[in-house]
Amino acid sequence: MKRLWDKGEPLDQRVLRYTAGEDHMLDGRLVPYDVRASIAHAEMLNKQKLLSDDDCTSIKQGLAALGKSHADGEWEISLEDEDVHTALETRLTDKIGEAGKRVHLGRSRNDQVLTALRLYLLDTADELAQSARSTAAALRALALREKATPLPGYTHMQQGMPSSAALWAEGFAAEFEDDAEGITAASRRADKCPLGSAAGYGTAGIPVDRDITREALDFAVVHEPVTAVQLSRGKAEATLVFELCMLMQDLGKLAADLMLYYTQEFAFVQLPDNMTTGSSIMPQKRNPDVLELVRGATATLNAALAEILGITTKLSSGYQRDLQRIKPPLFRAIDLAGASTEIMTQLIGSLKFMPENIKLDPSIYAAEKANKLVIDEGISFRDAYLRIAAELQRDE
Repeated sequence: MKRLWDKGEPLDQRVLRYTAGEDHMLDGRLVPYDVRASIAHAEMLNKQKLLSDDDCTSIKQGLAALGKSHADGEWEISLEDEDVHTALETRLTDKIGEAGKRVHLGRSRNDQVLTALRLYLLDTADELAQSARSTAAALRALALREKATPLPGYTHMQQGMPSSAALWAEGFAAEFEDDAEGITAASRRADKCPLGSAAGYGTAGIPVDRDITREALDFAVVHEPVTAVQLSRGKAEATLVFELCMLMQDLGKLAADLMLYYTQEFAFVQLPDNMTTGSSIMPQKRNPDVLELVRGATATLNAALAEILGITTKLSSGYQRDLQRIKPPLFRAIDLAGASTEIMTQLIGSLKFMPENIKLDPSIYAAEKANKLVIDEGISFRDAYLRIAAELQRDE
């Protein structure tokens, strides 16, 4: 197997395993994006008279076929491939011959990987934002189903003011809509085309047209100057993961509420059996494992963000191989946030409140009574507050 950087010298297999890391296992999701970017690059080279019409056609057809066969499960990226880029170019050259060697003109693996990654991030952000909106929609539907269900409003884990299951659900729905907006906004840094910046200093002597590839790939702008591209590494990734942390924080809070409401002491909600698990020793148990794992996932997302930021802290300008280690926490955060959002949306759809078990303490109306005194008698709120407090003490 000849890698893109291979000059013929032997490579210690331990070095290959260590430097390839997890890329050969992680890069499968990047195959369609690398295919798309490579086709756009070949078309640009052809327009610039740097690639013949026949070679361009062969490259495009070969890449499209490889993308389809990968999607169909006919091949996978191996450790010997090292990454998606070597895997595709090697197979392309095996498939179409000499023309396959011409596709790398005017680009580096550095701008190649970043282009595929940014295309993936743009699609992924759209999908995750839609997932957050689906969770919000499920909560709004729950609010309609439970519009007549009272619920205590808690402060300091004590009943504070009267509320409702509908208001509780609508509050979370609003925050998931906000999370969706944040995830969409996080795409700004990914929406810059890095292709043509090569290793970070342009393509000396090769008249590439970066705007042709930008337009073909539907990026908002060309990322300029070329030296800014490698300086930006980690920013788009960290921005998206930060917004996913905000999403997971809301999912974790929702899970924490539902776990409390599901206890026998509260028994405010009922979860369907197919969304809970059993105990290995206690026959009576139905465990809200989904909620517990969603709550725990917030730590994983926070750690992923810290890892990405830690990798990029104080790196010198230009490309550094440290940046390869961003992929594992980035993909882990994306996958876990997506799975958590999906499972919580499903759970909310089958959630039921049990109003017969929900009791509001009479004292919960104290603030409302104080406000009524202010309106009816024109006294200050402080005086009304003290009067109601005194009444409650006498009642005890």
